[in-house]
Amino acid sequence: MQKPLNNSTSQTSPWLNLKLIVSALETVQDLIVISLCIGLFCFMVLELREMFFSLLPPLNFKQVTADILFLLVLVELFRLLIIYLQEQRVSIGVAVEVCIVSVLREVIVRGVLETPWVQILSTGGFLLVLGMLLVIRVWLPPTFEGIDPERRMSRSNRNLYDEE
Repeated sequence: MQKPLNNSTSQTSPWLNLKLIVSALETVQDLIVISLCIGLFCFMVLELREMFFSLLPPLNFKQVTADILFLLVLVELFRLLIIYLQEQRVSIGVAVEVCIVSVLREVIVRGVLETPWVQILSTGGFLLVLGMLLVIRVWLPPTFEGIDPERRMSRSNRNLYDEE
């Protein structure tokens, strides 16, 4: 009978506890993300205040629209950070949604009529690719073992459909 080969990771020094180091690093990373969440939330409150001040006369419709769309981008980024804290992963769907909202914000703020046609065409192609990525992500395999958000979402949607 052959002896099983020992893995080099199982022969680490007794003074080097890798699980403890990884746990400490994950805790530090979570603290960084929590501080980003707090900072982003404070920035959203400041931006909301600015948006309300821009609603006072004289009303600049373009500025109000830009502020509202920028606030939506910040909300999506906040949601991305919250999902990271809950599931310890970056959601592909939310990241793509943030990109789509950001691109559309720029197109709306600059104005379609004032933008060169080449830039509008390339923006349309970029949005098409992002939309395809949003659809294709459902068929992507889960990145981490045990985490498959698309399957969980489709199961919950199926349960909601069955209840109706």
